[in-house]
Formats: sequence, structure tokens, C-alpha cells
Amino acid sequence: MNIRKKSNTEFIIIMASLMSLASLSIDALLPGLNEIGSAIGISDAKNNQLLITMIFLGTGFGQLISGPLSDSLGRKPVVYMGYSVFAMASLLCIFATSLEMMVLGRILQGIGLSAPKTVSMAMVRDRFVGDNMARIMSFVTAIFILAPVIAPSFGKLMLDSFGWQSIFTSQVIFGFLVVIWLWQRQPETLPEVNRKKMKFSLFTDGIKEFAKHKQTVIFTFVGGLTTAAFMVYLSSSQQIFQVQYGLVEEFPYIFAGIAIVIGLSTFLNGALVIRFGMLKLASAFNLALTLISMAYVFLYYGEPNPSLSILLVFFVMMIFCVGFMFGNINALAMQPIGHIAGIGAAICGFLATIIAVPLATFIGRFIEITAIPLFIGFAVCGGISLLLIQYFKWSNKRKAIEQESELQVEPLLVKSKNMK
Repeated sequence: MNIRKKSNTEFIIIMASLMSLASLSIDALLPGLNEIGSAIGISDAKNNQLLITMIFLGTGFGQLISGPLSDSLGRKPVVYMGYSVFAMASLLCIFATSLEMMVLGRILQGIGLSAPKTVSMAMVRDRFVGDNMARIMSFVTAIFILAPVIAPSFGKLMLDSFGWQSIFTSQVIFGFLVVIWLWQRQPETLPEVNRKKMKFSLFTDGIKEFAKHKQTVIFTFVGGLTTAAFMVYLSSSQQIFQVQYGLVEEFPYIFAGIAIVIGLSTFLNGALVIRFGMLKLASAFNLALTLISMAYVFLYYGEPNPSLSILLVFFVMMIFCVGFMFGNINALAMQPIGHIAGIGAAICGFLATIIAVPLATFIGRFIEITAIPLFIGFAVCGGISLLLIQYFKWSNKRKAIEQESELQVEPLLVKSKNMK
């Protein structure tokens, strides 16, 4: 029993470390966006957000490659290949001299990082199902949240000490250490007997199987909407705190404090999901997120930014809700397609990204002198998600009623047939 517990603990930490590669590549860059923008000739500060959103775009497309490959070759070899792409893309970013070159590097970084992201989800699904999967994912996410807590301060330290290029170098070194740990300590979770031959039909069959499950489709869309809102927060937080509030030196610590909140909520979710279930928690906190966002819009629409303390209270409440949503939504989307975990995670991640990136980019364009567009984005995305979840509940209830009616009618038909 103790050996198994230790094994699960190390498994959780390794999966969190794999996921942290993407977070480090995003959050460590935030304090240096202005310096990087100046170095590569960005004239419009809003274009700095592209350095954040484009890595998500690459991750979304990359999952369509890494997912099927992991179902065919196994989970671990795909991580090794993804890291190699990420390392080469990081060199492109280091030597970038224009916005276009940097954006290309960030997209390629995302493609490389799609491997550890997709594979970590698939490996969790290989070992756990249902509420237990949501519980493990919550613990993975809780540890993974340490990355955005530490990353901005670490990025600021590297920026001040060695220049913005060192931020990318440190990411490559961290990734190398994680890959070595995976290679040495984590057994392969996909046995050879369960691997699928790599062919185009693997992808097309995966899409057909994905489309069969209403739960998977609905919660993939909900995940995309939630990711879009959170992506706006990530990409615009530097502009809000450093530009609108003038908190240049304080920004990394403010960002870290808010990240601790999402870590706390994901950890609490891991403890509560077995008792209340994934759907109930996701629904309740999605409703809370929507109401909180709408309250801010109602109070401050057309007004200048409120005091920093008020803004932070609303941010903390919203991010706390997000922490309860991510793990549950991902687990709900993956639950019916565990038999195609690799390609399933890829399709879910790709579609969620295709929804999230354009939405986040569109909303981010409106953030100039106040933070109100961010809250409108959270309110709209939360409201649509709420409608989708309610539709899912209604359709399940209707299906249950129909099945119950069929069970009641069947004995009557049998009795009538016997009487004849």
C-alpha cells in the first residue's frame, strides 16, 4: 500500500512538471513583454499579447500530431520528440529580430509543448477513470499551479540579471531536466498490445468517436470558452497591472498571489470531487464565475478602473472559480473516450484551442484604458458555458425519463402478448 501511494505521488509530480513546461513558457515571459517588444520592434503594445496567445495556437494544432502519435508509438517517445521541437523553437525566439520571427518561434514552441500537455492527460486517463481521474487531475493541477506562482518572479530575475533571452534558455534547461526524470522514473502507461497502428484512419475514426459522445462535445466547447476567458487574463494582466495601474515592480508578486488562489481551489476540488461529483462542482462554480463577472460589469461599466484592492478582490473570486472548473471540465470531456485517450485528448485540446485563441485575441484588443473588456469576456463565456451545461443536464434527464418509460411499457407488452 505504501509503495503504491509513493508511486502515485511521484506520478502526480511528474505529470504536473510536464504540464508546467507550458506554464513556464507563458508566465515567465510576462514581466519581459515590454523589453522583448522593444527589442524586436513592436510599436503597438497590444501586439505584445500575441507572444502569449500564439503559443496556445501552436499547442492546439500540435495536439493533432502528438495525440495520434502517442496512441501509436507510446506516451514517452512522443514527449522526447516534442521537447526537441520546443528546444529548437526556443533558439528561434532567442535570436528573433522581428515580431513575425518571434510569433513563428512561439507557435513552434507551442507545437513542441503540445506533446507533454497531451501525453500527461492521456497518461492520467490510462491509469484513472471517472471522479478518481478528476481527483488526480486536480492534484496535478494544484502542483502545476506552482509554476505561475514562481515563473513571473523568476522571469523578472532572469530579465534583470541576464536579459530577456535568458528566460527562453532557462525554459530549455528546465524541460531537459523534466524529460530526464520522465525517462528514468516513469514507466510507460500504454502497453504495446493497446497501441494503434499509425494511419490516417486513426484520426478520422477518432473524430467519429468523439462526435458520438454528446458529453465530450459539450464539455470540449465549455473548456474552450473557459480557456478563452482565462487566456485573456493571462495575456492582458501585464498591461492591466503594469500599464493601467503602474505596478511594474509589483506585478510578478501580484500575479503570483492570484496564482496561489487557483492552486488552492484546484487542491480543494481534488478533496471535494469524490463527494459532490465533477458535474455538480463544474456547474456551481461556472454559475458563480458568471455572476461575479456580471457584477463587476454592472458596477464599473463606463467608469475608470476601481481601486487596486477592489480589482484584486474580483480577480481572486473569479480565478478561485476557474480552479474548480478546469480539472472537472477536462475530466468530463475525456470520460466517455478513455479508450482513445491519446487522439481523444488531442481532438479535445485542438477544438478548445480553436475556440479559445480567436476569442481571446478579439477580447484582448479592447483592453486599453480599463479592465472592463476582460470582465465582459468572462461574463459572456461563462454565460454560454452555463447554457451548454444546462442543456447537457436537461438532455440527460430527458433520456433517463425515456428509458424509464420504456422499462415500464415493456412488461405490459409482454403481458399483452401472453394473454393473446
